[in-house]
Amino acid sequence: MLEIVPVPAFTDNYIWLVHDPVCGETAIVDPGDAAPALAETERRGWTVTQVWNTHHHWDHTGGNRAIKEATGCIVSGPAAEDIKVRDVALADGNPLRIGAHDGRVIEIPGHTLGHIALVFDDARIAFVGDTLFAMGCGRLFEGTAQQMHDSLQRLAALPEDTALYCGHEYTLANARFAAHAEPDNPAIAARLKEVEQLRSEGRVTLPTTVAQERATNPFVRASSWQDFAALRAEKDSFR
Repeated sequence: MLEIVPVPAFTDNYIWLVHDPVCGETAIVDPGDAAPALAETERRGWTVTQVWNTHHHWDHTGGNRAIKEATGCIVSGPAAEDIKVRDVALADGNPLRIGAHDGRVIEIPGHTLGHIALVFDDARIAFVGDTLFAMGCGRLFEGTAQQMHDSLQRLAALPEDTALYCGHEYTLANARFAAHAEPDNPAIAARLKEVEQLRSEGRVTLPTTVAQERATNPFVRASSWQDFAALRAEKDSFR
């Protein structure tokens, strides 16, 4: 099994370390800052061989160059975006591999136009960047509401036990909005309490799962892109 470790960065980012204990390879997902990612891999004695980027934003790619210079790793990222020191351009359907674990790329535009997810079907793991958050979704910086709705539905169509690793610790704020959007949803109410407890203890609320998002994420549950657009606009001003 792959070992996945969160590395906090900035105020609320997560950089993900993906380690195959059999072959010894480690990939770093969305390293906005090289220093904490390299420090954690060094502390664990792990060898970094790859960087995977889901989209071009600086808080997900800012550490690419320093990590490449320090480790000689291969940097992969979406073909449709300008990714710092990218070696491998990834488009929909392209394969991805670490050790004996095969993954694939799916395109999920909306937050950015070239945003991708990295899906390992056998391991039931997906790295979804800033498209889907636990109980929420990313802002529409470049894409349309229809694109984002379609992207969320594509992720929600993965097997329900798929673990979803996203780029930020936004779950508490998202849970509060979800409770506002669906006040009669008992699954949301229960999850809000759970998330409040986790965050009061300083604990990570990720990964989430496809099943959890189908049950408690109002953006995933929106029946049309028009309904999604209304929710996203409301969330943008929700306090």
